[in-house]
Amino acid sequence: MQRFSEGDRVRMDIPDETDPDHERYHRIRGTVVAVLEDDAGQATGDERDSLLFRVELEDGNVEDFRWRDLRPR
Repeated sequence: MQRFSEGDRVRMDIPDETDPDHERYHRIRGTVVAVLEDDAGQATGDERDSLLFRVELEDGNVEDFRWRDLRPR
């Protein structure tokens, strides 16, 4: 099941302050610009992990995130 689609506005949610990405991305907003697939779901046993969401952040940078780091805006 695909949680987000191209054009969706999202907010990064990385509440674990020990996560290296927390400081940089937590509560940052952006727009999904592409949905990519890989084989991560096979490694984790969770097919949702096979989707990688490419997000254009408000500052113009583009980064990739998994479903668990994104919330609807």
